[in-house]
Amino acid sequence: MSEVLTELGTILEQRRQAGADSSYVASLHAKGLNKILEKVGEEATETILAAKDAQNSGDNKDVIYETADLWFHSLVMLSHLGESPQVVLDELARRFGMSGLEEKASRTK
Repeated sequence: MSEVLTELGTILEQRRQAGADSSYVASLHAKGLNKILEKVGEEATETILAAKDAQNSGDNKDVIYETADLWFHSLVMLSHLGESPQVVLDELARRFGMSGLEEKASRTK
């Protein structure tokens, strides 16, 4: 899985440098962080609605599709902020062996 995220991170970084008229990712970067965050929020809402529908229908196809969109736009957000998918993978790896309650308590406020 990390190979896919690494490759996607590389592609997103390349497209960030492309012309806004030649790449969807470049057009998002050109519009700025607020537009990217709007897309993340939109995809999060669509993912939530698809999950509710999946629970009722037993068909997970749409929630998988929407989750992919959410992850994609989250990665665009990270790219815009100068981060790669690897930093998120590193954070998840750091949390292995730690309960969710421990992790939450370890956060500084």
